[in-house]
This record gives sequence, structure tokens and C-alpha cells, in this order.
Amino acid sequence: MRLETPRLLLRPWEDRDRADFAAINADPEVRRYYHPSVLTPAETDVLIDEAAAGLAEDGFGFVAVERKADGALVGGGGLSRPGPEVPGGHPAEIGWILGRAFWRQGHATEIGRACLDAAWARFGLPAVIGYTSAINTPSRRVLERLGLAHVAGADFEDVTVPPGDPLRPHVLYRIARPPATIGP
Repeated sequence: MRLETPRLLLRPWEDRDRADFAAINADPEVRRYYHPSVLTPAETDVLIDEAAAGLAEDGFGFVAVERKADGALVGGGGLSRPGPEVPGGHPAEIGWILGRAFWRQGHATEIGRACLDAAWARFGLPAVIGYTSAINTPSRRVLERLGLAHVAGADFEDVTVPPGDPLRPHVLYRIARPPATIGP
């Protein structure tokens, strides 16, 4: 999956991305809404390898996000299959994680719009979800800006997060494929 926006290139991971993505995942401020809070370089490598496998299997996945102007790795983002911790059997989820230097510049929204366009036009997905810890207000705002709606009664406890951890309660957002994108 390769997607292009005015400022960004979403592309498969390359070995040159590993150290920069490991630095992003080692920043406790970047990962304050994730469990575990920070990742080692080896754990980041596992994430990249799993994302590459998902991309090969599904044709879409969580990919590297590069700034076109200078080739800087902004972070990761894309569409992927939700894990078993997410109830409901949804076809795809949207997500992103950005290095702190790239926050508050509209990158997450730009990534999300490109991914939703591809979900409908390229992959023909019937719906896309987004989920995050209930306390992750910044990501919730982006999901809403992208048109995903909070699904009443679908919030869940993320079983990958220890009981009692404030990151365990999760909220689920969803958007259905717009009628205008459904072909004959």
C-alpha cells in the first residue's frame, strides 16, 4: 500500500526506518496512551515485521509515513485488521502514531483522510473502525474530525492492558462506506 497526500507519503516499511521508528516508540510522551508505555528497538522491529506481514496478506496495513519535503519519518499509520482484543469482527481499523516533532500539524488527519479514501475506493471495505483508550482525547478528536462516530454501547476493556490501568477502558468509533463510493 502506497498512498500520497500533499505533504506525506505512506509506504511500506524499509530497514532505514527501524532506528527512527524505534526512537518514536521509546518516547514516553508519544506513547502515553499506549500499553506498554515504551518499546525497545527489538519490540519496534517486531511491530514493523508484523505490519509488513499484514500488508502482504491483506494489501493494506500499517505503513511508514514519510514527509515528502525532506524524507523525514513522521511515524506510522494506515489501515489494518483489528486484533482479537477488539470485539465485533470489524473489517479494518485506522490508526497512526507520530513522532512528537510532527504533532499539531494536521498529519494525523491527513493520514486518516488518505486511508479512508483508499478503504472505499481501492479496497472496497464496508466500514472502518478506530479505537483508543477512553482518555486519549487527541486521537478521539481526530477520529471525529475524520467522520467516525462513537458507537454507543461498543466501548470495551482492552484485555491486553492490565486491570486497573487507566488505559484499559477503550472507546470504539466507526464509519460506514459512503453510498456515493459504492459501485454498480
